[in-house]
Amino acid sequence: MSAAGLDRPQVVVHVQQPLTYTVFDCKWVPRSARLLCLGSAPRGTGLIQLYELRAGRLLLLSEIEKAKPIKCATFGAASLQQRHLATGDFAGCLSIWNLEAPEVPVYSVKGHKEIINCIDGVGGLGIGEGAPEIVTGSRDGTVKVWDPRQKETPVANMEPAQGESKRDCWTVAFGNAYNQEERVVCAGYDNGDIKLFDLKAMSLRWETNIKNGVCSVEFDRKDVNMNKLVATSLEGKFHVFDMRTQHPTKGFASVSEKAHKSTIWQVRHLPQNRDVFMTSGGAGSLHLWKYEYPAQRSKKDSEGAEMGVAGSVSLLQNVTLSTQPISSLDWSPDKKGLCVCGAFDQTVRVLIVTKLNKV
Repeated sequence: MSAAGLDRPQVVVHVQQPLTYTVFDCKWVPRSARLLCLGSAPRGTGLIQLYELRAGRLLLLSEIEKAKPIKCATFGAASLQQRHLATGDFAGCLSIWNLEAPEVPVYSVKGHKEIINCIDGVGGLGIGEGAPEIVTGSRDGTVKVWDPRQKETPVANMEPAQGESKRDCWTVAFGNAYNQEERVVCAGYDNGDIKLFDLKAMSLRWETNIKNGVCSVEFDRKDVNMNKLVATSLEGKFHVFDMRTQHPTKGFASVSEKAHKSTIWQVRHLPQNRDVFMTSGGAGSLHLWKYEYPAQRSKKDSEGAEMGVAGSVSLLQNVTLSTQPISSLDWSPDKKGLCVCGAFDQTVRVLIVTKLNKV
């Protein structure tokens, strides 16, 4: 390995745990050495497993079985004291669980007519301003925002306009929650549409199409003035949008990168450094990226309107862990470089990414 190579971050598999079911999502439990795996059991029920990382092993602490397979989960709207988990399932139900007493959900609503593909939370974990809210996206074509303090009805419902065909929503993300009033939701759809909904104005703020199904979207931070958004797609490309400057007709500047040979299932930004992010691929690979800002982030066009200038991305490291897609990915919010990923080879892996303080 070259001297330059020695300084690059390395992705090390710390623990590898086989599972007896299909895992759809993995999450670190905030402020703990614990993680959750959730998915679909062979007999068609849902499973939530709680593990603890102890002496280089994953110890199963508890296993909860539910009626329907569970597709996605978030702690993003929970307080650090409670750390309640919000989940979306195959029957279109949004549920919130107290993991200490998981028999009955503390909140549950039949949110969608079809499977909830994706979920995100904001306003919890001591991050950002404003009320705790959860956003769900479904195969039924709708994106809904929920306040767990309000039963039954969503506080916002983004659905196809009259006469528009419904598109399968694959990914949702909150952003711009830097004060009590501001908040946006970004949603990505199976036809390549990306839509940015302004929850303060209750209107569609921006939309674009990246020509291929949008598998994952994430802002580099939820609780800052919108800075960057990464969107990943079915054909192995991702796009980084500079969200600081919105041009009246051109929208946001972006840079795209052909990263994987197959679908990029997920993108996750490093909690301790928003310019570093990881993408996970359909061929079982992980790629670690760094975004470099341009010398000037905006310039004036010929009409004098401000337009953004996209930066560039560089590959820090890549590793192949599985022959199957890595469908879920989560960085530890507390320990820099600690990461968990779940793949369709029915394995959960805890990874350590080294030298992140050098990038």
